[in-house]
Order: sequence, then structure tokens, then C-alpha cells
Amino acid sequence: MKKYDVVLFDLDGTLTDPGIGITNSVAYALRKFEIDVPDRTELYKFIGPPLLDSFRDFYGFAEEESRLALKYYREYFAETGIFENDLYPGVPEMLERLKAAGIQVGLATSKPEPYARRILDHFSLSRYFDSVTGASMDEVLSRKPDIIALALKKHTFQDLSKVIMVGDREHDVLGASENNIQTIGVLYGYGSETELHDAGAAKLAEKPNDILKICLS
Repeated sequence: MKKYDVVLFDLDGTLTDPGIGITNSVAYALRKFEIDVPDRTELYKFIGPPLLDSFRDFYGFAEEESRLALKYYREYFAETGIFENDLYPGVPEMLERLKAAGIQVGLATSKPEPYARRILDHFSLSRYFDSVTGASMDEVLSRKPDIIALALKKHTFQDLSKVIMVGDREHDVLGASENNIQTIGVLYGYGSETELHDAGAAKLAEKPNDILKICLS
């Protein structure tokens, strides 16, 4: 029996592990500015937040530099990095069971929507989703609260308490909170238990099957 009418999912770090593709793309962009990062784990902080913000916050890039870095990032990502990605074990089965229970499933990601759709198609996940909402390519739509707000408009429900967000970073939790919905924080992604707890995640999931236990009774 379903506990929620709508479940919204983040993509990176929640459904798929994009670590190799994103860090390779960031490293490619940074090398254009003669910045070399030998330790890949230093770039994991780019997974989740909007990229323009990350280049600014982590490397002090001005607006024009951030946009140029984003252009370089996409040179690599669009052709190669997008597929340097792995599906977390148990995700298809989890999505299939949510759909079978009559739950509306949506994607709400800070990744540009065209890329998100390609990734869902690549992993044969598109059939599970009633809606896909991502950032715009020009980054005008990039804040997680705004993306979640738009995603909510694509679904039918009577009570926000029957809607929940699933994500691995504080941006997912805080974005959901701004829209008055709770979050399941996943511990197998790129956010820590402390990060998710401090942001206010209502529940935590160690693996995809735990999401089912929370959403179904």
C-alpha cells in the first residue's frame, strides 16, 4: 500500500553514480584555465549543486569565467562524460515497484533536462517516470527549489504531505523544504549522513530498497 501519491527523485548520486563523468568533465574544464587537480575526490563537491555556482564557490571564478568553464565542461560531458556513469544496484526494481503501487514518479534534477533525459534513456529508466524536470541549458532555471516547484506542477495530488523528495545532498533537502515537502536522504550517494541530517532530511535510506520500505507499507 502506498504512503505517498508522488515521489520525486534527484538523479546524480540518487539513481546513478556519475562520479567519473562529472569529475572528468570538471577536470577538463579546469585544465583550460591551467588548473590541475590530481585527486579526483576533490571534485566530488561538484556533484549536486548547479555548476555555475560551483565554479564560483570552489575556484573563485567570476561570472564570465564560470560561464566559460561551463562551456568547456559541456564540451567533454555532452559526448563522453554523460555515459561515464553507473546505475546504482536495485534502482530499476525500486522504481518498478513504486509504479506498480500506483505512485506518480518524477525526476527533479539540477542537471540540464536534455542531458537528464538522455541518461534515463541510456539506462532504460524513462518508462518509470511520469515527469522529468531539469535545469535549463542557459542555467536560468538551475536552483533546486525552483526545479522542484516546477516538477510539482506536473503532478496531481491533494496534500503536500503525500509528496516526498529523494536525494543525496543538502540541496535536495533544502529545495524540498522550500516547497513544503519532506525528503528521504540517501546515504549511498555523495552527501554524508551529517549533511543530510543537518539539512533536515525526514528519513534516511542506506540503499534503494530502503526507499521502498519508506514509501510502501
